[in-house]
Amino acid sequence: MRWYDYLAYFFGGAFLANSLPHLINGISGRSFQSPFAKPPGKGLSSPAVNVLWGFFNLVAAYLLVVRVGEFNLHDVAQVLILGAGILLMALNLAYAFRRFHGGA
Repeated sequence: MRWYDYLAYFFGGAFLANSLPHLINGISGRSFQSPFAKPPGKGLSSPAVNVLWGFFNLVAAYLLVVRVGEFNLHDVAQVLILGAGILLMALNLAYAFRRFHGGA
């Protein structure tokens, strides 16, 4: 594997993790922070905007994981790199959104 395949898998995991809060809130009909809100990342965007943003992140994750290199779920190193991207982005999102949604 080339080093940039692993980099793509890491960022693919980050995009995958970022797609979830936007898709879940948008599908549930709730407004949620997005880069398109005013102010960006702090204001609320409509559910439709969040569904679109979440879907864009899902497509980006697909392109980075499935279309770069040859991702193999049986390759522990590849799965760990993808998981690291998911975990680090999830922790970052939890930290960033906690002040908006009652977190400590």
